[in-house]
Amino acid sequence: MVSPASCNGLVGLKPTVGLLSRSGIIPISSTQDTAGPMTRTVRDAAILLGALQGPDPADPAQLVNSAPIPADYTPFLKADALKGQRLGVEKSHLNGPPAVAALFKAAVAVLKAQGATIVEVELLKQTDPLGEAEFEVLLYEFKDGVNKYLASAGATVRNLAEVIAFNKAHEAEAMPYFQQEILVDAEKTDGLDSAKYKAAVQKTVAGARKALNSVLRDNQLTAIVGVTTGPAWCIDWVNGDYSTGIGFSSPAAMAGYPHLTVPMGQVLGLPVGLSFVGPAYEEGRLLALGYAYEQASRKRMAPKFLPTVAG
Repeated sequence: MVSPASCNGLVGLKPTVGLLSRSGIIPISSTQDTAGPMTRTVRDAAILLGALQGPDPADPAQLVNSAPIPADYTPFLKADALKGQRLGVEKSHLNGPPAVAALFKAAVAVLKAQGATIVEVELLKQTDPLGEAEFEVLLYEFKDGVNKYLASAGATVRNLAEVIAFNKAHEAEAMPYFQQEILVDAEKTDGLDSAKYKAAVQKTVAGARKALNSVLRDNQLTAIVGVTTGPAWCIDWVNGDYSTGIGFSSPAAMAGYPHLTVPMGQVLGLPVGLSFVGPAYEEGRLLALGYAYEQASRKRMAPKFLPTVAG
C-alpha cells in the first residue's frame, strides 16, 4: 500500500507481515502480503493500526517477536521525535531524477533541522540484485495462494488454470490490450515444495533481512529513509507500463518489515512520498518519525490557493 499511497498523496503504512490478519484478502504472495492503513495523516494511520492489529491463528506468516504489541500507537506521536535520531538516507535517491532528488534533499533538510543525524547508506545496492529471485517467489506463491483462495471462494473459476482458460475464451473482453503472460508463467510453477522455490525464498527473504539488519546495525540507525516511488506514470496501451525509475518499496516488502510513507511534496503536480523503513514490529517508532516530519513540513507543503473572481 505504500506505492499507491505515495502516488495519491496519502500516508500509507505497510506493517510487519503477521501483525494484521490477512484472512479474506485475495493472495498474491504469502511472504509479502499484508493489509495496512492508507490515511490523510500519520495520526489517522496510528489510530487505524491500533484497531486493526492482532494475531490470526489461521495465518502462519508471523515474524518472531518478543516484545508486546501496542494496543494504541498514538502515544508514539511526538512532534520532537526526530531529535537525536540517526537516520540512514538512501544515497542513490539523492542523485535520482533531478526534480525528485531536489524534493528528497529538501525533505532531508527538514529531518536535519528537527535534530536528526543523517548518514548516507546504499541499501539498494544490496537488495536490487534480489529482484529476479523475488519475482520467482511471487510466481510460485501467487499460484499457490490463488488456487487455495478460489477453491473455497464460490467463484465459477476454481483455480488459476481455469482463470487463464476463461480469459482466453473471452479474450476480446478480458484482454483487449494486454495478454496474461504473468498468469501463464505462474501456472507453470511446480509447487512450494520445489527446491527452486525454496532457494528463491532463501535468497530474497533472508537476503533482504540481512541487508536491512546490517545497514541498521552497522550505522546505529533508527530507520532508513528514501523516496517511496517517483511520480505516477501514464498507462501505455501500446508499450505496456513503465516506471519513473526510482522507488523504495522492495527491501521492506521482501523482508516483511514495516514501511511508512508520508507525503513529501509534488513533481509537476504529482505527489511523491517519503519512506521510513525499520526493523520488524517497529511500527510505533516509524510512526513517530513520520509524525514529526509531517508536523515540521506542514507549512512547507501548504497548498497555494488561487484567488477567485466574483461573477
